[in-house]
Amino acid sequence: MEGFTFYQEEGRPFLGRKLEKMRSFLERQGLDLDEKIQYSVILYTGEGKIAACGSRQGNVLKCIAVDPQFQGEGLMVKLMSSLMKNAWEEGITHLFVFTKPGNRGYFQELGFWPVMDTRDMLLMENKKDGIREYLRKEAAPYENRFSLKTGAIVMNANPFTKGHRYLIRQGAKQCEILHVFVLSEDASEFPAEIRMELVKKGCSDLKNVYVHGSSDYLISHATFPDYFLKDKAKASGEAVLLDLKIFGTYFKEAFHIDCRYVGEEPFSEITRVYNEEMKKILPRYGIEVREIPRCRNGEQVISATFVRKKFLEGDWEGLKELVPETTYTYLLSHEGKALREKLRNREKTDET
Repeated sequence: MEGFTFYQEEGRPFLGRKLEKMRSFLERQGLDLDEKIQYSVILYTGEGKIAACGSRQGNVLKCIAVDPQFQGEGLMVKLMSSLMKNAWEEGITHLFVFTKPGNRGYFQELGFWPVMDTRDMLLMENKKDGIREYLRKEAAPYENRFSLKTGAIVMNANPFTKGHRYLIRQGAKQCEILHVFVLSEDASEFPAEIRMELVKKGCSDLKNVYVHGSSDYLISHATFPDYFLKDKAKASGEAVLLDLKIFGTYFKEAFHIDCRYVGEEPFSEITRVYNEEMKKILPRYGIEVREIPRCRNGEQVISATFVRKKFLEGDWEGLKELVPETTYTYLLSHEGKALREKLRNREKTDET
């Protein structure tokens, strides 16, 4: 390979033929192209053949591959330098790498540390023991209560409904302390900050309930990317396993969790798959999984999907029966109505 030269091209993201060439290259390396990547780098040979590529979605570096023919040429360092520089320019300093376990050595040399792996997936971050340090601080206020029966719920709350509140109340009745982790990923119709605030307000009267964000470590684009792809019929089993192993290892260790509560899932296939895997995996970590029947309004199962439909339709009377007063107040507020218009406009754009 002496004298061999490579040239670099960047895309935000690539489109058309270049995107398809990158997709084909990744498939030959045993990888899928993530549909939501925001920035990509391709390294070509002088003849225009793809030698390596990598992408970024938020603070996650993924879809990274080097043609075996060109390994040892320093292409991984070139890719990572460009991806990390781009992230830093966007103000992103805490980075994750989503890759194959066989690449562990490459990324360790570049300053990344393993978080969790499965047979086919490896998640790393550029902070040594970053996850333990984050959870140690988050759990510190509860150290004198670790001997109490402790439960957990992980929810998106998009938005917070009477169904979510019912699940929390049932969990709070069955344990002495209940931690509710609201997904921090900003990939839903209702912004993460609003979802968190609505859960806190909607549970303020439940004295043994504590609300947290999930950070990047639970059901995020780093740990469980398929969760946010609405058109996928089911979740990747490996992605589910990765996310649940993180919960069973790190969250169990930090909060001394005995039980995790979930609602029955009659609608979302990806969530139903996740719940079924949870029942198999978490007991191995000493965490019981309890599935709670969904709350109903008459014959109607209360779901966030149904609430969003009523919200977009402007059915304010119908919403009264489906959401707590605190959520209803937000939906009727100037801020809530502005969000409604934004979502309606997005819906119209998607239709065209």
